[in-house]
Amino acid sequence: MRHAWTTSPPIWHNPAMPTLCRDCLTQFDARARCPKCRSPRLLAHPELNQLSIAHMDCDAFYASVEKRDNPDLRDKAVIVGGGTRGVVSTCCYLARIHGVRSAMPMFQALKLCPDAVVVKPRMSVYVDASRAIRAMMETLTPAIEPLSLDEAFLDLTGTERLHGAPPAVVLARLVKRMEDELGLSGSVGLSHNKFLAKIASDLDKPRGFSIIGRAETEAFLRPKPVRIIWGVGTASQAALEKAGIRTINDLLRWDRTDLVARFGSMGDRLWHLARGLDTRRVNRDEKLKSISKETTFFEDTSDPDLLDGHLWRLAEQVADRAKAKALSGKTVTLKLKRADFQLISRRHSLTDPTQLSDRIYRAARALFDQTDRKGPYRLIGVGISDLAPEAQADLSADLLDPTAGKRAAAERATDAIRARFGGAAIIKGRALR
Repeated sequence: MRHAWTTSPPIWHNPAMPTLCRDCLTQFDARARCPKCRSPRLLAHPELNQLSIAHMDCDAFYASVEKRDNPDLRDKAVIVGGGTRGVVSTCCYLARIHGVRSAMPMFQALKLCPDAVVVKPRMSVYVDASRAIRAMMETLTPAIEPLSLDEAFLDLTGTERLHGAPPAVVLARLVKRMEDELGLSGSVGLSHNKFLAKIASDLDKPRGFSIIGRAETEAFLRPKPVRIIWGVGTASQAALEKAGIRTINDLLRWDRTDLVARFGSMGDRLWHLARGLDTRRVNRDEKLKSISKETTFFEDTSDPDLLDGHLWRLAEQVADRAKAKALSGKTVTLKLKRADFQLISRRHSLTDPTQLSDRIYRAARALFDQTDRKGPYRLIGVGISDLAPEAQADLSADLLDPTAGKRAAAERATDAIRARFGGAAIIKGRALR
C-alpha cells in the first residue's frame, strides 16, 4: 500500500482518511484494499485532495525505453552506456541492486554485474519518448517546468473543476496513461511546494507516489540529513559538517543571520528550506540560459583517453539537447573539479552559435588543453550558453579549418540516419573510449 512517508498505523484504522486506488482510480475512505478492483496499491493521506504542486520523475528512463523496445531485455539487468573504456549513462533497477550507478566506469559496472546487457544510448528515441510524455502533461495544466528529458514540475492549482477530480487523481491518471500507452513508468511526489514535491518523488521509486503534507512538513524534515536539500553536494555537505550541521534539525538550531554570515546566500536558502519554505513558482516560461551536461566519476581519474571520451560524449549530449530544443549556443564552457574539490571553469566564444557536437567538442578540448592538467579529476562538464535560435547556428565557414564544413555535413547526415534507424545506427569510435 502506497501512502504518506509516515509510519502511522495502517490507514484502514482511520475510516475518514481520503484514499485513492492507483489502479482503477476509485476514491473512497480508507480500507485495506480497493472496494472496486481489490487492488492493494492505495494512496492515502489526510491532505490527499488539498495539495497541487507535483514533481514527476520517470523511472530509469533510458533503460526503461530500451526494455520497452526490446522485450527480451525485460527481465535482464540493463546498462545504458559506452564500451569498456566508457561509463554508465544510466541503468535499470536490477543493475542498481548489484551496485551499478550512473557515471561508474563500465569495467567496474560489469565487474559488479557481469550478466548485464550493455546498450548504446539512443538519444533521438529518448527525446521522442520525452515529447510524448510532455504532450500528456499539456492536457493537464499549462504550468509545466521541465528539468530534463525525464522529469518536470507541474502546478495543478485550480484545475479540479476542469478535470472533475483533484490533482492527486489527475496525476495518478497521468502515470497510468504513461504505462498503458507508452510502456513507461514514473514516480510522483505531491506536496505544497517544489522543494518538498521533488523530495517526495524519490521516496518510493520505482512506480511510487508519495505525499508530504503541510501538517507533517516539520516532523518529516527534522531527522533528514542535510544532503536531502537540492543543491547540497559533497563539498557543501563537508562545509556544513565542519560547522556541526549534519541534519535538518541541526540547521533549525541556527539563527538566520548566523547562517548567512557563515555561508552567504546559501545560508539564507538553507534557513528557509529547513523549515519547508519554498516560494518558487512552477515557471513554464523561464528562459533557458544554458545547456550543459556533466558527470561525476565513480573513481577520480587522470586517464587522458578516458577524459577525452567523456568530453566527446558530453558534447554529443549537449548538442542533442540543443537540437531537440531548436537552440544553439555561442559560448562553450568546460568545467573540471579536481580530487581536492578545486573547481576549474573555462569559457570560449565562437564566431557564431552552434548546435554541432563536433564544434562543441573541439572548443571544449581546446579549453582542456589550456589547463595545467594537474589531475586527478572527479568531475567533468561541458555546456553552451549565449543561446540563440537554431536558424542562426553554424552560418559562417571556418576559414582556419577547411574540413569543418565536411564534418558539419557529415554530422547532419548522421542525425538524419539516427532519426530513421535509431541512435545506435552510427557510433563514433571516440564515443567508445
